[in-house]
Amino acid sequence: MKEDTLVVHEIYASVQGESTFAGLPCTFVRLTGCNLRCAWCDTSQAFYGGKRIRRGEVLERALALGTPLVELTGGEPLLQPGSFPLLAELCDAGRTVLVETSGEADVSRVDPRVHKIMDLKAPGSGESHRNRWSNLDHLTPRDEIKFVLADRADYAWMRDTIRERRLDARGVTLLASCVWGKLSPKELVQWVLDDGLRVRVQVQLHKVIWGADAQGV
Repeated sequence: MKEDTLVVHEIYASVQGESTFAGLPCTFVRLTGCNLRCAWCDTSQAFYGGKRIRRGEVLERALALGTPLVELTGGEPLLQPGSFPLLAELCDAGRTVLVETSGEADVSRVDPRVHKIMDLKAPGSGESHRNRWSNLDHLTPRDEIKFVLADRADYAWMRDTIRERRLDARGVTLLASCVWGKLSPKELVQWVLDDGLRVRVQVQLHKVIWGADAQGV
């Protein structure tokens, strides 16, 4: 069965670099493959390759690293059918579980105990037309929406999207991130303050610690 195995790029322990969980020790299970090609993608190494591993072994290896927090990421992890039972099994094992997903993949099958961290792609990504807006109906207050912004136009799109779709009334956490090296966090903070947006501005902590090009950290 397709759900019995997963194509895995890497499994490692580090600290969470983004989201409201930033700074916490976390085990990352990075799956191979993605159907989007965002202009600013920083994990293109996970588009191809990897190793097919039985789901039970993936679970065992993730739990063995001993962190209370586990994130399933990619690539796009929800493209693989085995990701859904793996998320549930990680929850069953008592872990706090996150899934990082693009906003294009259907999130309706994700175990409700999982914290979904879902992108909404701004125009600068080149993939804004791929946003699956119906996913918004499957988000709960435990979930987070992340906007990755390359410039002022992306910021304006985020601001208008939040207002038009009343995202700040849904109870989800809204995250605003700068494309590394493209947009200054100082500029983003000022725009957020000027417009009174209810978003959490974040930086990619792992890049601050290890540098923009480091992998597996």
